[in-house]
Amino acid sequence: MLDDIDRRLLRLLQADPSTGLPDLAEATGLTPGRAGRRLDRLRAEGIVRGREAVIDWRKLGYDLHVSLRFTLDKTAPRAFDEFIAAARTLPQVIEIQTFLGRVDVRLSVIARDLADYQRLYRDHILTLPHIADIESLMTVAVLKSDEALPL
Repeated sequence: MLDDIDRRLLRLLQADPSTGLPDLAEATGLTPGRAGRRLDRLRAEGIVRGREAVIDWRKLGYDLHVSLRFTLDKTAPRAFDEFIAAARTLPQVIEIQTFLGRVDVRLSVIARDLADYQRLYRDHILTLPHIADIESLMTVAVLKSDEALPL
């Protein structure tokens, strides 16, 4: 179980993953050695999985974000596996989700502009295997995008 100090460490790391061990220790009232051991334990338990750079793809010229919902032809025995393997090869696909229900797979796709998206759609998306139906939803605004947990 996590105690209050563990939660505080996690909140601090969520707020700024680049915070150094001395600063984490000071903010939690621990010595750097004790803070380091706690972080090692949180990593060993898989609670903290690492650090990653979050890159703002809009600042790199990708101004369009489209959510594509797919219904697959489930008569093909490996439809899911083959579709997902092919979708993974497209660098513009930044997220793949699978669902239970009417929609089988959702791809989150970025493009530089509408013309770039149209080329991607015609040349690559439509060639993905086992598609029975596609619904495209263009993002107008992102109102909340936060992966921080309420610790």
